[in-house]
Amino acid sequence: MSSPAREQRRPRVARVGEVVRTSRVTPHMIRVVLGGEGLAGFPAGEFTDHYVKLLFPPPGAPYGAPFDVEQVRAEFTAELWPVTRTYTVRYWDAEAGELTIDFVHHGDEGLAGPWAAAAAPGDRIQLLGPGGAYAPHPDADWHLLAGDESALPAIGASLGRLPDGARALVFLEVEGPAEEQADLVVAAPSELVWLHRGDHAPGAVLVDAVRACPLPEGTGHVFVHGEAGLARELRRHLRAERGLAPEFTSISGYWRLGDTEDRWQAGKRDWNAQIEAEEQALAAG
Repeated sequence: MSSPAREQRRPRVARVGEVVRTSRVTPHMIRVVLGGEGLAGFPAGEFTDHYVKLLFPPPGAPYGAPFDVEQVRAEFTAELWPVTRTYTVRYWDAEAGELTIDFVHHGDEGLAGPWAAAAAPGDRIQLLGPGGAYAPHPDADWHLLAGDESALPAIGASLGRLPDGARALVFLEVEGPAEEQADLVVAAPSELVWLHRGDHAPGAVLVDAVRACPLPEGTGHVFVHGEAGLARELRRHLRAERGLAPEFTSISGYWRLGDTEDRWQAGKRDWNAQIEAEEQALAAG
């Protein structure tokens, strides 16, 4: 089996999507479907972890989508600049021209969740993208997909791209039973395990479950994403302790407990470098 492509495509093209409809997938997950002419030719499909950068004007901003970011930065003070939030594409329906994005919503907390909760048909949002780097390798003997709520969209999209008869081990950590998503299903010989976090720290239940899971024989293709701490633990476990090849493991933090997205994205390069250094030290013995 040849190595899967690891080149990451980053968002560059600014587009504007219009809200077509919204729905509650679970009590804390809102699905927003975007459409409109601004999404014509949206180049998603190669990867299953496609993501977009959503640009939110802050409350009170005297502008709305579409806007020129550089012009906004030139004309207004920093507190009025748009705020960027990264979200994975759940579905892209090229025929209908509809882009589906899932948002975790915890009341008034954050920026994107409240926007999704209040979104109505016709509302517009500016976005950059898509980027992406991963899709299940068709020649893998088995697949391991694991993550928390932030990884559910990518894992859901990946399940839809598994070859017929492929075996996948899927571990999904959510707050509790009410957050299990009915549209995430697998067919035999795959296995789907919902893990309930409860009062545990984010990622702790997931890490324990993956550590306890025997892996099949042959070459596996791994996708593990979510809170940075769980990604760090499972990256070390799967690569250093279980000996899985880095080129067949896509493992990274989508967010970090205690950090805003802005702080996390600003420090993520250094975090990745630190993890790489740790792995090299372990390999050197």
